[in-house]
Amino acid sequence: MKFKESALANFYCKGEGLEIGGSAHNQFGLNTKNVDFTKNFTAFKEEELKQCGEYLPVDIESPGDDIPFPDDSVDFIVSSHVIEHFQDPIKALLEWYRLVKKGGIIFIIAPHKERTFDKDRPRTTIEELIKRYSGKIKFNDDIHAHYSVWITKDL
Repeated sequence: MKFKESALANFYCKGEGLEIGGSAHNQFGLNTKNVDFTKNFTAFKEEELKQCGEYLPVDIESPGDDIPFPDDSVDFIVSSHVIEHFQDPIKALLEWYRLVKKGGIIFIIAPHKERTFDKDRPRTTIEELIKRYSGKIKFNDDIHAHYSVWITKDL
């Protein structure tokens, strides 16, 4: 099943940009390069293949919070259902801010915890995020994990 292109993303995201962890079932129709941590066939790519008969190729193999591009090099960054997979979302956001030109856009779609399997988890607080950013909280790597859960007003 493919989702319709986001009119809101197309309104705000003009020029050339990066998509962090893009997928075939949720393409935006924007002028982007897809950044993903691996070009290998993952469970995420397998799911895309099942749902859409294809998966979105990876243009730039790199962690989404450490992208080998110069400062102020893209007009926008789009990220859909990815920010919750970063152990340190502050680090990711600072990286994206570094990459976006002045006046550019960081366009994030994040799942609402009440509408996911995370509904029974406590919301991630800003205090916890700061502790993660300062290195006081560490996790074991699990590419499938949602490290953070939020509701709309938290973001």
